[in-house]
Amino acid sequence: MQATTQRPPLIGMNLDALTKVVLSGGMQKFVAKQLAEWLYKKKVTRFDEMVNISKKNREWLEANYVTGREAPLSRQKSADGTVKYLFDVGSGNDIESVYIPDHDRATLCVSSQAGCKMNCYFCATGRLGFRAQLTAAQIINQVLSIPPAPKPGETPATELTNVVFMGMGEPLDNIDALLTVIEIMTAPWGMAWSPKRITVSTVGKLPQLKDLLEKTQVHVAVSLHTADPMQRDQLMPAQRAFPISSVIKMLEAYDFSHQRRLSFEYIMWRGVNDDIAHADLLIRLIRGLDCRVNLIRFHVIPGVELHPSSDERMLMFRNYLNSKGVTATIRSSRGEDIMAACGMLAGKNKK
Repeated sequence: MQATTQRPPLIGMNLDALTKVVLSGGMQKFVAKQLAEWLYKKKVTRFDEMVNISKKNREWLEANYVTGREAPLSRQKSADGTVKYLFDVGSGNDIESVYIPDHDRATLCVSSQAGCKMNCYFCATGRLGFRAQLTAAQIINQVLSIPPAPKPGETPATELTNVVFMGMGEPLDNIDALLTVIEIMTAPWGMAWSPKRITVSTVGKLPQLKDLLEKTQVHVAVSLHTADPMQRDQLMPAQRAFPISSVIKMLEAYDFSHQRRLSFEYIMWRGVNDDIAHADLLIRLIRGLDCRVNLIRFHVIPGVELHPSSDERMLMFRNYLNSKGVTATIRSSRGEDIMAACGMLAGKNKK
């Protein structure tokens, strides 16, 4: 949303908020559901497209609100088909979203903040520092606007099948906006998605992780990267406030054996966390949890003195975990050539 917009956006509002809007405009309560359908199911961008709402009511809405939809400023396409989109979020800040097509599936990596407070050493977003919290409108705008409608003669892109909150920012550091967006995406009056299509990634921010687990059924991915607490403290300052041992203890109280999935993200660095000793530490840490481990190749960013593990070392590590009863997979890298892969999103600051 542009900083110059005076009228508040309607996207990002849940049904209760939309109901207050229509009642304040002298409309009947049912108009709120009509509005939600136009905004979240039909994804319209203009009030004149809402044809089952009276002209008088549309004029009142337009005088007092905007739909809130903002097109991306630009896009970059990777050789592997991944597309990175840049959005203006006001105050000189931009954020990035990444569209990842894969045959009949398409995943969107969504940002929740401009910059990040977590300051993880190996992450380009963290090295930016914190810029701003995104509003629920700015977060859901990414989901509603990607992929853009095709131009004449263009082949339509695959519609989104999954959303991962793994873009810029720590989602649980913006918990209220995150929960509102998840409600919009999963509620029958909203986008009506199954929560199984949504994954939230976190460093393990407590107590917000508990809120997420109690209030939603989305999948959870914990950014672990090393099971050695002293090493994790050096790489991830959040370890000091939210020790991974405390995160594991809390997770043990929840059932991940059915629909909801728990995973641990593990970026692999040469000579840092990619040997059998670190694998054994990892096994001991997560033993007893119904979970999987996603091994991620490190994507080099400027100013970081870390190097990716070799493919052979990653295969060895994966096979060792699997042999010990821990389900582990190696995540495919996508979009590295356009700085869109894991840990590479940095946006463009206009200041």
